[in-house]
Amino acid sequence: MTIERYIRLLAGSLVLLSLALGVQGSPLFVSGWFLALTAFVGLNLFQSALTGFCPPARLLKKLGVPESNAPVSR
Repeated sequence: MTIERYIRLLAGSLVLLSLALGVQGSPLFVSGWFLALTAFVGLNLFQSALTGFCPPARLLKKLGVPESNAPVSR
């Protein structure tokens, strides 16, 4: 898997987890404050799209995860 796929997996998992823990109708409800995590993930994805800066991507790159499957052409 590539960095981009890991980022999508991480963001999607955090959103689903925070919704499960933050929505009152959920059997896993803990507190409505977990919805702040959903907002944080959304804002981070938004700023990443605008600036290209993504802290988890840098961490994954340092861990040796490949950036993409596409060959680099020059």
